[in-house]
Amino acid sequence: MQQILKGIDSLDAILQRTGISRYMLVCDSAFPYLPIKGRFAPKVTFDHFTSNPLYEDVCRGVEIFNSNNCDAIVAVGGGSTIDVAKCIKLYCRMDSKCNYLEQECFDSRIPLVAIPTTAGTGSESTRYAVIYYKGTKQSVTHSSIIPDYAILEHECLRSLPPYQKKCTLLDALSQAIESWWSINSNDKSIDYSKQSIELIVKYLKRYLFKYDEEAADAIMTAANLSGQAINITQTTAPHAMSYKLTSMYGLPHGHAVAICLPEVWKYMTEHMNECVDERGQSYLEKVFDNIAQAMSCHTVEEAILLYKDLLEEMSMKRPISETREADISCLTVSVNPVRLKNNPVRLTEASIRNMYNNILL
Repeated sequence: MQQILKGIDSLDAILQRTGISRYMLVCDSAFPYLPIKGRFAPKVTFDHFTSNPLYEDVCRGVEIFNSNNCDAIVAVGGGSTIDVAKCIKLYCRMDSKCNYLEQECFDSRIPLVAIPTTAGTGSESTRYAVIYYKGTKQSVTHSSIIPDYAILEHECLRSLPPYQKKCTLLDALSQAIESWWSINSNDKSIDYSKQSIELIVKYLKRYLFKYDEEAADAIMTAANLSGQAINITQTTAPHAMSYKLTSMYGLPHGHAVAICLPEVWKYMTEHMNECVDERGQSYLEKVFDNIAQAMSCHTVEEAILLYKDLLEEMSMKRPISETREADISCLTVSVNPVRLKNNPVRLTEASIRNMYNNILL
């Protein structure tokens, strides 16, 4: 069972209680600028990986972990950093002579502490990680890679650039919304989603446009709640449609997801007869109403408009395509049908194409 703690002081208590003596610090290039950087005294540090981490990066991390006889991993960074740490934990006891992606996963029993420095993916509380192998995105999933401890320290958000704050916050909001309407939702995931959305809507302006400790702490909590929700339900169509936008136009993940979500939501409200959730159309209509209420809106239409207004206020622009028709075709065929299975309304190739047509300028 994961322990979620607040404040960087929790790390010392964890190290003392567990007897960890030689942890490997996994961090990214932003680490030297963090206000908490002086709270770590690692004997081994690993920071040689890209923002979209490669399989080869993880292999180097595994080699460094094992050659230095480390007994735990402490990950300090954004979602990619935590994903790298998760994969190092998963692979460090596997056969290094064979491709880790082709081996059967098992719990390595290596303690993992995750300290997120962005408020977005909630990766510190999920069983998912993403790495790239030969240019192809690989989704790594195993229950054992949920970090044993997640430490939420809002001071980490103080040095985030404004655009990154916007992208990560929108990712958290999108995850919470998608999780709520996912066909895999349950009472627990819905509670996480509701809390996350309400916190984000309440505090987002105080968080985005000035540094406010109370708001930063609330948004950090909201992002973690969205991660816990997605850990139960997985993502849906907006995420499925976002990945190719990121690779084609260089849009950060949260930005790409955010411009897809209102188009998907609007389409679903207009095609409720295509509901595939076994709980039925009336149930889904109630879900949409409840999401709107959590966003402090009276109607679903008002909630969708609020979401679009947020994008405009944050200057989260849609990509401009010079080869529009070719790009739309490429985007349409890129969508992973497995991800679409979690969506509560059936989407066809034609509907996806039409939504991309609305997204691109």
